[in-house]
Amino acid sequence: MSQIDGLPPLRDVINTHGLVAKKSLGQNFLLDLNLTAKIARMAGDLSGCDVLEVGPGPGGLTRGLLVEGARKVLAVEKDSRAMAPLAEIAAAYPGRLEVVNADALELDPLEHLTPPIRIVANLPYNVGTELLVRWLTPPSWPPSWTSLTLMFQKEVAERIVAQPGSKKYGRLAVLAQWRTTPRVVMELPPEAFTPPPKIHSAVVHLEALPAPRFEADAKKLQAVVAKAFGQRRKMLRASLKGLHPEIEDVLTSVGIKPTSRAEEIDVEAFCALSRALG
Repeated sequence: MSQIDGLPPLRDVINTHGLVAKKSLGQNFLLDLNLTAKIARMAGDLSGCDVLEVGPGPGGLTRGLLVEGARKVLAVEKDSRAMAPLAEIAAAYPGRLEVVNADALELDPLEHLTPPIRIVANLPYNVGTELLVRWLTPPSWPPSWTSLTLMFQKEVAERIVAQPGSKKYGRLAVLAQWRTTPRVVMELPPEAFTPPPKIHSAVVHLEALPAPRFEADAKKLQAVVAKAFGQRRKMLRASLKGLHPEIEDVLTSVGIKPTSRAEEIDVEAFCALSRALG
């Protein structure tokens, strides 16, 4: 494995610091530095950006981001065992890497970063979806970030870019496609990771739109799609009946057949429905 910088190979870093991946933290480490640099490049030009990285582990992607020119990287890592190897990277890139030992779900990254901000991460499997939904549904838009470049289980990535009518189309697709342009930019096999997961992975790049495609309140839209896809086999008049006493009339008023199912409804119609439900 060729090196991208003068720091030790990641396998040596893991062995030196006893950084065995923990299943409880959703950890699977990507050790090929050429791949981590390639993922960093998928995020676009980093030279004038601060970058938020969640779950850096031994720092493979962190090193890729720094090599590719990120102005600053904020690496948020819950696992205290990773602090020593990440400190070594920070020493090799003075003033460009800030490491915070914290839970990403509880940290406000804006206290540490200056826009423009890109978010690039090999997300821990157990918090990836929750973080994505939070990033897609801030109170105001455009958000603090300009793009998300995130690694997920391949199945999750496919759900983000799925189209109406697909079995994989659901809440993530609606929220992502409402405010961003998402696309799968890379797929990785299990053997690319240590330890190898049981599933394939994929990187999704989501570019923030200047304004949402359709008018809607984020909280209301979330509530509607959560109800609709929570019982996706049911007709919408049944799955949404708790949202309005005359739900059939509301559905009809925005051009949705009450007998439709959630996977048949596009983003524009869901936004219209969320507005009608007030």
